[in-house]
Amino acid sequence: ELEKLGLRDDVDLHVYEVPVEYQTVQRLIPALWKKHSPQLVVHVGVSGMATTVTLEKCGHNVGYKGLDNCRFCPGSQCCVEGGPECIDSIIDMDAVCRRVSALGLDVTVTISKDAGR
Repeated sequence: ELEKLGLRDDVDLHVYEVPVEYQTVQRLIPALWKKHSPQLVVHVGVSGMATTVTLEKCGHNVGYKGLDNCRFCPGSQCCVEGGPECIDSIIDMDAVCRRVSALGLDVTVTISKDAGR
């Protein structure tokens, strides 16, 4: 929807649908970073089980036991071999949560430190 609405004229917005596949993500995301050299990246996941909008404070690299859409899971349970244990967002997600909640929209916003697991 954001792609349809756009942002300001001085903002380049690139929208990609990324399959939920470990190997595709490992190949595609670094290629997109190299291609666009972004100042900000927002990853949005959709879950049929979700009852809120969940803002992630960090992303973990280990502890993944679920199969992806190709029925694959790394034997190491690690997303990126040799990668950092955790990557923290530089965005103050608590402040974002407060600001969105204060808008009085009919949506619940929560915070998580356990992205994807």
